[in-house]
Amino acid sequence: MLLKIYIYKNCGTCKKALKWLDAHDLSYDDVPIRDTPPKVAELKTMLAAMDGNIKKLFNTAGQDYRTLNMKEKLPTLSEKEALELLASNGNLVKRPFILGDGAATVGFKEAVWAALFG
Repeated sequence: MLLKIYIYKNCGTCKKALKWLDAHDLSYDDVPIRDTPPKVAELKTMLAAMDGNIKKLFNTAGQDYRTLNMKEKLPTLSEKEALELLASNGNLVKRPFILGDGAATVGFKEAVWAALFG
């Protein structure tokens, strides 16, 4: 299974995720999330995997989330607007953001990853 993982190189959680993938001999393409955010189509795939909860796609702990006052704005955005915002600003996307054959998740929880990719 080839996976596509969007990461930020200085993110500790992303580093843990890559170590986990390497330890499990899983092939992946890592993509710098700030330079190349996920496309709207990929975000829609992830949204479906997150049971339609758009907030799960946002990096709610990030500086951009706070600076843009997304806690207040997010509930007023349409799904289309929220996805376009994420696709235009990789800092807003929860990372790591990983997609592969029938598998999609954000963040790194070892038990979740083991169930999806193990």
